[in-house]
Amino acid sequence: MNSINKFFKEESGQGAAEYILLFGGVIVIALLALTIYRSYMETSDRSLKAKDDIIDVRNTILHNRTHV
Repeated sequence: MNSINKFFKEESGQGAAEYILLFGGVIVIALLALTIYRSYMETSDRSLKAKDDIIDVRNTILHNRTHV
């Protein structure tokens, strides 16, 4: 009977279980964020291209410098 009480009072694996739950929660949140981000990108009106955005920014800056 004494060994059964020791078994139920044992807390050495509790920390590992808490870390597993914590990391599982982080993974679930990351997957939800990626799913929302993906659906947002698929429904955008135009495709987002970094190269085109950089060219637009450079052209705007050059245009503003010449008209000041």
